Amino acid sequence: MVAIIDYGVGNLFSLKSSFAQIGADVVVTDDVEVLKKADHIILPGVGAFEDAARKLHDCGLDKILIEMAHSGKLIMGICLGMQLLFEKSYEYGEHEGLGLIKGSVRPIEDVIPKDYKIPHIGWNALDFKGEKSPLFSGISEGDHVYFVHSFYASDCDDAVIATSEYGADLTAAVAYKNVYGCQFHPEKSGNTGLAILKAFVEMKEGDLC
Repeated sequence: MVAIIDYGVGNLFSLKSSFAQIGADVVVTDDVEVLKKADHIILPGVGAFEDAARKLHDCGLDKILIEMAHSGKLIMGICLGMQLLFEKSYEYGEHEGLGLIKGSVRPIEDVIPKDYKIPHIGWNALDFKGEKSPLFSGISEGDHVYFVHSFYASDCDDAVIATSEYGADLTAAVAYKNVYGCQFHPEKSGNTGLAILKAFVEMKEGDLC
């Protein structure tokens, strides 16, 4: 079972529909017992880092996520959900993340050309880094996915499994042991996105990136 965490932040309907499309047993929930029974956990997120982190904390799901990650449960963060996996964010201040992956989240305006539009919105190609991740087993390097973001993950070279060029090489996906993250939206990325979600669902607990 795939459990999409409902903490008041995220594109839940589209995500649920995408998992249903690939035949996955999927539920949207904030019930801790349901999350513990799930084989795969999705942490979605849209909006501001500080607000999302606070909502996770207020409902106690931050500690549960950390516990499940350390137990080996397969977890994927999407967009802001990916950013929450890191140690901290510098989005309008300094805010603590879950600390499941080393690194920080910083404004893309610091690294892209001044004439590039912010947020970065649109389709961009994936450039794989290192050995091809099992998350990409169903796609090819150069396939396009859909982004909407103004901040990116930095200081995390060891965890980066894909980048995408937008005036600079920006982190597109990360992995550390059983924890994965996509800066792009697989649920908005057509067949390529569905293939990525399918690869994640087919992973077994204990599989390492």
